[in-house]
Amino acid sequence: MEKCAQEISQGPLLKVSNIDVFHGTFQALWDVSLEVKAGEIVGLIGANTSGKSTLLDAISGLLHPVKGKIEFDGQDISTMEPFRIVELGITQVPEGRGIFPDMSVLDNLILGSYNQRARARRKENLEKVYQHFPILETRKKQTAKTLSGGEQQMLVLGRGLMANPKLMLLDEMSLGLAPIIINRLYKALQGIRERGITILFVEQNVKRSLQEADRAYILEGGRVTLGGTAGELREDERVKKAYFGV
Repeated sequence: MEKCAQEISQGPLLKVSNIDVFHGTFQALWDVSLEVKAGEIVGLIGANTSGKSTLLDAISGLLHPVKGKIEFDGQDISTMEPFRIVELGITQVPEGRGIFPDMSVLDNLILGSYNQRARARRKENLEKVYQHFPILETRKKQTAKTLSGGEQQMLVLGRGLMANPKLMLLDEMSLGLAPIIINRLYKALQGIRERGITILFVEQNVKRSLQEADRAYILEGGRVTLGGTAGELREDERVKKAYFGV
């Protein structure tokens, strides 16, 4: 059944308008536009090198568009530095997990709460992380490198939650994980959304993306080629032909 976002606001929380983004001299995004409303789970779908991760990096301030605008909660963040964007309420969970392997699970989590808006709510947010991922509380004294791959992914999601975000950007959360672990992670995402956190996620598995998202955008060659509700995209003949072999 398609998910229904709770109390989605009329205006977008995130608005990307006609941005071009380069990696050095290589143009990775061309005239990309999208919107994410508060309370939504939105998917970014596309093959490798389609520009999905570049788009997340641009929203996070790791890259800056040379054309167009990125607005968050009504504020232009197109040229902001990443630490400022985190303080406004955007947290990116990058591909590849990126844990601190020789630090404890608890210390890894605490590192996520050093922005100004998160420090005052560190204890409260830590309790929320443990509610979503009880295994992290059980193993809080262990070094992060002793966790399984799935537990490490839970750890980086938990660290993202410690930043007290309004919007979480998730890059290939399920990469390399067993189906049972992927199911647990996506169940946690629904719980995170129920706490009022908006989610924009990158996923190569189109079928799963359209199960979990309210809406999705398809990127091909650095351009948004299609967008709509998950239900609309599942029934779109172009999507069926390109991704489902129908």
